[in-house]
Amino acid sequence: MEFQPCIYILTNRRHGVPYIGVTSNLMQRIAQHREGTFAGFAKRYQLKRLVHFEQFGTMELAITREKQLKNWHRSWKMNLIDKHNSEWRDLAEDLGLSPL
Repeated sequence: MEFQPCIYILTNRRHGVPYIGVTSNLMQRIAQHREGTFAGFAKRYQLKRLVHFEQFGTMELAITREKQLKNWHRSWKMNLIDKHNSEWRDLAEDLGLSPL
């Protein structure tokens, strides 16, 4: 999964603070979040649990989806996660990263 445009949602707990991001390398980006490489919202709130992601064919499509999701109401975001990951598991573990 070296170059695969996608959006992702991180949180710190079930129904916690959602963070929506876009990347072309999900594994690398999640590792950066877990290590606290960059200062910002996700680091401040310790958002390290990957609860949702969507892959796209181009970065343009991924960025469009990211902007769409960022404009959604909080409840819509929670429903999206509940629909695809009702247990709010850390999906990064399924991709090969160590448990938090």
